[in-house]
Amino acid sequence: MKVEKEKRNLYQLAVQRRRRLRAKMHSLIEGASRAADLESSESVLDKLMGLLRVHVKRGVNLAVRDRLKTRIVKKDVNPEWNDDLTLSITDPDIPVSLTVYDHDTFSKDDKMGDSEFEVRSFIEALKTYTNLEEIPSGTVISRLKPSTDNCLVDESAIYVNDEGKIVQDLFLRLRNVECGEVEIQLQWIHYLGSKTF
Repeated sequence: MKVEKEKRNLYQLAVQRRRRLRAKMHSLIEGASRAADLESSESVLDKLMGLLRVHVKRGVNLAVRDRLKTRIVKKDVNPEWNDDLTLSITDPDIPVSLTVYDHDTFSKDDKMGDSEFEVRSFIEALKTYTNLEEIPSGTVISRLKPSTDNCLVDESAIYVNDEGKIVQDLFLRLRNVECGEVEIQLQWIHYLGSKTF
């Protein structure tokens, strides 16, 4: 009875830990020219191309952090977030940065790695293929290969999903850490007044 209660407590701790893991995303802004653009009187809405939904699916083989000395608690290094984050896109040439943290209650969150991805190819596919009713679901529009210039673990496909929308699956390698990968999916959010399409 006591052993079962301890196992249940350990399981609940692992579940809580997994739920606390979060992915933070932000656009990288580089160079003085980009900073000058932000300071101009032009409103953000005037520059807005559209909204990008990033579905953060899961982490794979994430680095273990917070090793406690009092007892060993099994960590979940393969969390499934299934969270949607929405980013505003003003410039398709600015890469999107993704950072994974291990949330701590009483101390600073531990960084578990970072990655980045480009959105230009995805936006170009959206601009090129506007009549999606004529394209069968599952049709691959474009493929991006992993290279030393990107964080892709495997080939990334831009394709028409079962709902008739263009999506892109990305499996990203985390940098600045000993191991870890993150799986995400991109989908464009169309809204009234979007200038891009």
